[in-house]
Amino acid sequence: MSGKADPRPAGEGTTSRTRLDRGRGALGPALELVHTGRAPTRAVLTAELGVTRATAGAVAAELEALGLIRVDARPGAAAGSQGRPSHRLSIAEDGPVALAAQVHSDGFRAALVGLGGRIVATAPGSEVLDADPAKVLGSVVAAGAELLRETGRRCVGAGLSVPSAVAEPEGLVFSPLRLAWPTGAPVREIFAEQVRAAGLDGPAFAANDVNLVALAEHRHGAGRGSRDLLCVATGHRGVGGALVLDGRLHTGSSGLALEVGHLAVNPGGRPCYCGSRGCLDVEADPLAFLTAAGREPGPEMSLLKQADTLIHEHYDDPAVRAAVATLVDRLGLGLAGLVNILNPDRIILGGLHGTLLDAAPDRLRAVVADRSLWGRSGGVPILACTLDHNSLVGAAELAWQPVLDDPLGALA
Repeated sequence: MSGKADPRPAGEGTTSRTRLDRGRGALGPALELVHTGRAPTRAVLTAELGVTRATAGAVAAELEALGLIRVDARPGAAAGSQGRPSHRLSIAEDGPVALAAQVHSDGFRAALVGLGGRIVATAPGSEVLDADPAKVLGSVVAAGAELLRETGRRCVGAGLSVPSAVAEPEGLVFSPLRLAWPTGAPVREIFAEQVRAAGLDGPAFAANDVNLVALAEHRHGAGRGSRDLLCVATGHRGVGGALVLDGRLHTGSSGLALEVGHLAVNPGGRPCYCGSRGCLDVEADPLAFLTAAGREPGPEMSLLKQADTLIHEHYDDPAVRAAVATLVDRLGLGLAGLVNILNPDRIILGGLHGTLLDAAPDRLRAVVADRSLWGRSGGVPILACTLDHNSLVGAAELAWQPVLDDPLGALA
């Protein structure tokens, strides 16, 4: 309950409150439906929840009173339609936000993200990283806190994206090699301490960046509507994977599932820090692409931007085309093995891998189909990620989850 006075006559208010009490368990599911765009109207919300129209109306009204959604009781009718249009539901544009933070090998960034995965504001990124995680996380939280002061928004919590496996339940970074952070650093605890020190409200969370890409894309992007979603991505360095099973992120028994970067795709290839050779991590990331194209990485921009720019602006260069073919074949071999094991209904590719898909879609799909049993039986849709800053959006999803689970309890 929102705690606001009910201006309706006593009998009407009591009836509405009774309906809400019956539908209180539907508040979280209703908010998630609006959050993910699956309930644009009250009629759809009623059908999806399996409740009466009156109960759906009371639930929507309560979510509006909490400042989370807006209910348009007089939407315009579509051309040619008949009858009275259903109340339209949308995210409250001035509602609460989550603080999202992203750290990667080339710097960090902070943003405020509202419901619906909408980025409200971003702080200028930094390209300087310290070997002390407390210093880095203190800086990124301070940038987020400044955004909150500037916008005057309420903060529901904070989420952090890191380019490392995050071991559960302690929240320890497992392999932050490209951050120069110590293995086993309690990154979630450090992040939570910085959030509290900045005087911000709400809980704090941390997770692997590709897991968060998958979560964001499954709810708001290229993965929406899939049940078993495989995500493989390369950002600034290395290759990561994530899996959504039956609509829920799969992290394994201790948070370390889908370390796909250590699939061998080029026997006898480059040595990998895991002790093997020819792993995706060193054979299909931006550095591997620049090397295959005969380009020397420069310090003026990130490796990912250099690789993307080379493909977009110089694809007619034979060396660049050959490098694309080489990496597509390596990536396709890895994806085929994952398809054989996981049998996903959709694959999404992020970072440079999305760019490679755009450059050579037929070649990549053919490699996956030829090398995988399930691919030969009809193919698995392979799509590029569609969200800008999907790691930040995914980090915000961590902070929004308690609100989605229990709107009244989280915002009381």
